[in-house]
Amino acid sequence: MLRKVIPSPFIGYLIAILLAIFTYFYGLDSQHIPKNGDEFVYAHIARITAESGHLLPLQSQFNEMRNTKPPLLFWQGIISTHWGQAWSLWNLRYPSVIYTLLTALLVFFLANKLAQGQKVESNSTPTETGIVAVLTYLAFFSTYRYGRPFLINPAEVFWFFLPFFTLLYWRSFAFDSRISIPLLLGFQVGIGLLYKSFALVVPVGLALAWWYLHQRDYRWKAFLHKDAWKVIIIGVLSLAMFGLWFAFDPDPQAVWREFVIGENAAKFDPNSGGYFANLLWGGSSLWALLVGYPMNAGLLAFPVIAVFWIAYRRLKVLGEAEKMLWIWLIVLLVVFTLPSQRTARYLLEGMPGLAVLCALNWQRISRGFFVASLIFSGLVLALLTFLSWRLQNETPDGELYSSGCWLLVFVALTLTLVAIFWARYTRALVNVVVLLVMLTLAAFLRPLDGVAGNFSVEAQRYSVGKDVWTPCNFRAVDEGYRFLLPGAKVHGYLSDQVLNVGELSTRYNLFAVQMPLKEKCDGCKIIGQRLEIRSRHSSEEIRRIFMGEAFQLLFVKELLIEAPDAVTVQPLVEGCR
Repeated sequence: MLRKVIPSPFIGYLIAILLAIFTYFYGLDSQHIPKNGDEFVYAHIARITAESGHLLPLQSQFNEMRNTKPPLLFWQGIISTHWGQAWSLWNLRYPSVIYTLLTALLVFFLANKLAQGQKVESNSTPTETGIVAVLTYLAFFSTYRYGRPFLINPAEVFWFFLPFFTLLYWRSFAFDSRISIPLLLGFQVGIGLLYKSFALVVPVGLALAWWYLHQRDYRWKAFLHKDAWKVIIIGVLSLAMFGLWFAFDPDPQAVWREFVIGENAAKFDPNSGGYFANLLWGGSSLWALLVGYPMNAGLLAFPVIAVFWIAYRRLKVLGEAEKMLWIWLIVLLVVFTLPSQRTARYLLEGMPGLAVLCALNWQRISRGFFVASLIFSGLVLALLTFLSWRLQNETPDGELYSSGCWLLVFVALTLTLVAIFWARYTRALVNVVVLLVMLTLAAFLRPLDGVAGNFSVEAQRYSVGKDVWTPCNFRAVDEGYRFLLPGAKVHGYLSDQVLNVGELSTRYNLFAVQMPLKEKCDGCKIIGQRLEIRSRHSSEEIRRIFMGEAFQLLFVKELLIEAPDAVTVQPLVEGCR
C-alpha cells in the first residue's frame, strides 16, 4: 500500500483485508454493537420457536410479533445456536458476518472482472481495483451496522445481489441462456424472498427486465420474444419458493394476516398527514430516501456523492456494466418511494454494486472528497478519545481501557493525518482509516461488555429462576437481558413512564433501573450494578448532547434492586412488546 515503504502493495492490501475481517468479528458478542432494534425481536422469535421443538409455525409469547418475517432467518438462528442450547449473541450473529464477507467476495470478483474490460486511468491492476471495492463495501457504515447483527439484511443483500453478479460476471453466456440461468436466478431470488418478503420480487424483477432490455439495445420486439419469458420464469419460481411457507405452515391464515397484511400491506397505509404529505416531507419523505445511498456510506459519503456526479458527467461514455449497476440502484430508489415508510435501509441491496462503481472510478474521484471523509473520521476519533478519557476517569480504579486501546487510537489518528497531508497515500488509506474508526468504536464500547458492563456472577446467580423486571424503550428489548441475566425470568416495563425507584419498589420484587452515574440510591437493597450506554434519546436530549452534555446523557449506571415489600408483581403484558 505504501509503495516506498512496503515492497509489494499487495502486502499492504492483505493487511487491510485482515484488518477488515478482524473488525467485523471483534466484539461480535457485544450488547452494544451498532444495530437495529429488530434484532431482539428476531432473537425472541428464534428462541421461542426453538423451545417449541418445531420449525413451523413460528412461535412468540406475543402474537403480534410472531410472523414478522419469513422463516429462514429464524431457522438460521435455531441452527447456529443448536436449537437454543448454545444461546449466545456470538452464535446468533456469526452467520451474518459470513454472509457479509461472502457478499464482499462477490464484490471483489465483479470489480476485478469489470476492471479488466475498462480503461484504467492509473497503474492500478484489476486485482487492486477488486480489493478497493471490497474495502469500500466493508467500510460503508451500513454494511458494518446491518451486516453483523442477527438481522435479515446480511442474507437479503447477498441473495439479491447474487443474481445481478451472475448476469454481469458471465454476461454473454448468462444473458443468452434459455433455461439454466433463469432457473438459477429464480432459485437465488426465491431464497432471498424467504429471508425478506415476496414484495422484493418487484424491484428485482423490474431491474432484471431492464437489464435484459438493455442487453437487447432496447429493441422491445427482441426482448419480448426472447427474454420476457425468462423474467417471468424467475418471478414465478421465486414466488413459488416463497409459497412453500404457506404450504408447510400449520397456520397459513396467520401468515397471511400477520405478514402479508400486517407487515407488507401496512407499509402503504396513509398514516398521519396522508400519503402525499408523507411523500414530500418528514422522516419518511422522498428527500430522506434520495440521500439514502450517501447516508448508508457513512464516513465515505463524500466519495459516494462524487461518484454520482462523475456518473452524471460521464453518462454518454459509461461502460455497459456500469450502466447496468446504475439501473439496479435507480430501480431500488424508485420502487421504495412507493411505500409510505421510506428509509435508507431499503437501499442496502444496492450497496455492493455501489462499492463496485466506487472502485471503478476511484482514480476519477477528486482527492478533496477523500480528504473530507478523512477529516470527519478524525473528528469521530477525537470524540471517541474524549469520551473514553472521561469514562475512564469516572471509574474507581481508572483502568477501564487498556494500553492497546490507546495504541489503536494513536495509530488511527496517525494514519488519518498521513492520508490528509500526503497525497500519495490518500486513496490508499481512506478505507483503512474508516475501518479503524469502526474498530475504535468497538473498542470504546467493549468495556461495557466486560466486568464494568455486566452484573456480577453473584447477581446473576441470585436472579436465576426469579422474575426480573427490566427497562424497555423498544419492543423486545428485554430479550437482551436474557444474555445479561441467564436463567432469570425476564420481563419488561416501559422506561418512558419515568418511574422512580420508590414507585418501582412498590410494583416489582426484583427490577433493574437506570440512573445518572453520580446519583445515589439511598436505602436500596442493591443486588448488582453495571455500566450502560443509553439509546433512543428524545429530541430535547439530542439537542443537549450537541450542546456539550454528551457524556452525561450517554452513560448511566444500571442497578439491580430487590424490593421484598412490593405489593405485587405486575402481569407480563406491560406494553414493552
